[in-house]
Amino acid sequence: MLQLSSLTKGFGERNLFENVTWQIAEGDRVGLCGPNGTGKTTFLRMLAGLDEPDTGLITRRTGLTVGYLPQDGIKHAGHSLANEVKTAYKPLLDIQQSMEDLENKLADPKLAQTEQETILEQYSELQHQFRDRGGYTIDLQVNNVLKGLGFTDSDLKKSTDTFSGGWQMRIALAKLILRRPHVLLLDEPTNHLDLEARNWLEDYLADYPHALILVSHDRYFLDRVVTRIIEVERRTLTPYVGSYTDYLAERDARLAALQEQKKRQDEEIAKIQSFISRFRYKATKAAQVQSRVKMLEKIVPIEVPPIRKRVHFSFPDCPKSGRVPLELQAIEKTYGSTAVLDKVDFQVVRGDRIALVGPNGAGKSTLMRMLAGSEPPDRGARIEGHNLVAQYFAQDEATRLDQTLNVYDTLGSGSPTAMLPAVRNILGGFLFSGDDVYKPVRVLSGGERTRLAVARMLLRPANTLLLDEPTNHLDIDSTNVLLDALIDFGGSLVFVSHDRYFVERLATTIVEVGHGTTTRYPGTYNEFRWSKTQRESSKNSAPNATGGSTGERKATTPSSSHSKASESRQKRREQTQQDRRLKRERAAREKRVIELEHRIADREHEIKQIEETMAAPGFYDDRESASPIIDQHQDLMWEVGNLMGQWEALQQVDEDSDQS
Repeated sequence: MLQLSSLTKGFGERNLFENVTWQIAEGDRVGLCGPNGTGKTTFLRMLAGLDEPDTGLITRRTGLTVGYLPQDGIKHAGHSLANEVKTAYKPLLDIQQSMEDLENKLADPKLAQTEQETILEQYSELQHQFRDRGGYTIDLQVNNVLKGLGFTDSDLKKSTDTFSGGWQMRIALAKLILRRPHVLLLDEPTNHLDLEARNWLEDYLADYPHALILVSHDRYFLDRVVTRIIEVERRTLTPYVGSYTDYLAERDARLAALQEQKKRQDEEIAKIQSFISRFRYKATKAAQVQSRVKMLEKIVPIEVPPIRKRVHFSFPDCPKSGRVPLELQAIEKTYGSTAVLDKVDFQVVRGDRIALVGPNGAGKSTLMRMLAGSEPPDRGARIEGHNLVAQYFAQDEATRLDQTLNVYDTLGSGSPTAMLPAVRNILGGFLFSGDDVYKPVRVLSGGERTRLAVARMLLRPANTLLLDEPTNHLDIDSTNVLLDALIDFGGSLVFVSHDRYFVERLATTIVEVGHGTTTRYPGTYNEFRWSKTQRESSKNSAPNATGGSTGERKATTPSSSHSKASESRQKRREQTQQDRRLKRERAAREKRVIELEHRIADREHEIKQIEETMAAPGFYDDRESASPIIDQHQDLMWEVGNLMGQWEALQQVDEDSDQS
């Protein structure tokens, strides 16, 4: 489908790729992995046709469509959100316009009979194309994708000019996946998505019918979506079969084997060189020496990739905080007419590891600023506990760095003396090595500044950390450095992150933020999602037991005082109830599918009868009597399209439940 032959690409004196040969087949699902700067983005741009290789060929199958989503830089203007995203269906919209043009021609009372028949044939052919290619479900598909990516119904009519950069990228992503190109290229597609939108995109891409190549620093996302990993490193591509987790295990095994081969080769070379040096000037050994010289020349040195050092360190010592280091009481915060926080109570207990979740704009960053004291509430109180030493990492933390310092001095200044020996190691863990540590902060890119800000945070003593999106712009290795440090951190932690793996590994409590309130769920993110699903499914059958509608609410969980046997019985009862509910829901869906199939068949029968009437000679002679029939035909076609959309959605639900 798409093939690379002897491809070489470089910038200046540095080659990113040398004589690379590779191909992608229909249905391949590939994740590109490798350290920053190895050429992953350049590789995607070459596949998309935006950059050309220095040498070599990229061969594409005739008619192949390729779609590419860059990391940022896309701006939309001039249309409403819905109309902008509908442009993904331009070929279908062109067919629809042609149908409307033909309808206008048919309305001409002076149209000759023979020309009328010709136009009717053209109209019928276009109509079949439009229906077979899903033209009557365009609105349904657009709405489903936009909803999945976090847009609301009220956003549909908004001008695209009003959306910020992150939402602009969501618009671009929606258009791209609705186009369904044969090869979908995504460069960090989750950068601008909250957790719920990421979860939706994971499910969508898992069912994508064509080839997919993506770069992502979210290892959970990679595990869910891809079936192959291509490692981009040492100017070549190295393939691995399986998920990202499989790749890590296989990569370590390959590296160990390669190191052993390199060791044996070095030993063999040393023996040969020793023989040559020992007998170089002995005439009786001249032939043997020459033989070994030639042997040495034929040896191809084994190149072992540099070992990626895992940086391990402990946070600097800090006095232990009181039992409740930080608390908010009846906090209120309003922007304009929107109440972002409405009488919210929020308590951090020593040792808590709290992840704030919710859609973008729900108030997570506002809540973090209230906790940090960097922004005052309109009403309510922020109470600091005994011995509180807090560090706040804001989303714009990178802009707060001192521009006059270099990288090394940025970490050294303000850090405890005992931590200074660790500065070099930590910088290496965040991709600053060699002379990079002496770069002035002012010349660093946005991603480099963020990495530096995270590294600086790790060297400063604190017993309470407030982190707002610390993993943005971090690659997987750097995220692991931060994750390992936070797992070992002995204080209290409140954080926001859209990295699913990061949240799942770190959080022991989830707090959902939205609609001016917070709801607390003890447990991991997976347990939060399960609990939320259960609560939402039971809303119509039982009253809400969580108490008031404002402030911080605690999700219902089994009492810790229950015995294990009681908990086990309770779980079995809940599982039985869930199985029964799922069975009832499936039966209801099957009944609805049958009803839809009958209605679709009835409407298609009506459409066929009307089309026979429309094809009769002289039908368009009396425009006044023909017009209602044409309108009825059009209405029926739209109705069939909507019914088909409902039918497909129900079938997809059953397929998903079968797979799970």
